[in-house]
Amino acid sequence: MNIVLIGYRGTGKSTVAKILSEYLRWPVFNMDQAIVAEAGMSIPQIVANYGWEFFRDLEAKITKKASKQDRTIIDAGGGVVIRPENIEHLRNNGIVIWLKANPETIVARIREDTNRPSLTGGKTFLEEVEEVLTERIPKYRSAAHLEIDTEGLLPQEVAEEILKVINERIARD
Repeated sequence: MNIVLIGYRGTGKSTVAKILSEYLRWPVFNMDQAIVAEAGMSIPQIVANYGWEFFRDLEAKITKKASKQDRTIIDAGGGVVIRPENIEHLRNNGIVIWLKANPETIVARIREDTNRPSLTGGKTFLEEVEEVLTERIPKYRSAAHLEIDTEGLLPQEVAEEILKVINERIARD
């Protein structure tokens, strides 16, 4: 079984993945890092040179690879939910956990992040986050076995909530 963290950028996936890794002694599979390694260039370079569809194709390839892991914490990219087959792969051997936060919090957390190009172009950062979340929230919700609102929680507290759920699930099985 894997633990799969999904959600928009800035919801705490990477930080929580590291904490869970320390507790469980499981490796972290960071999908964005794997995409960058596969392409040999940054995500903004991939998108500028080849477009979003090419990026999503790489993401699908990496998702399939990640889903074959076991006892791994998968830190999925925010857009992994766009393609239903990605979620199908991740749910096969994983418990999918959606980390969420409100748009203002997300913007405050990722304001300085230059690792991702604009998804909508020509809008304020807050408008972009709100627009993309409007599209993705139903997809996150249907993909997730569990939702955790990270508002007002420390990453440690989010990780502890996940561990509690995982331990309950293991005890049932």
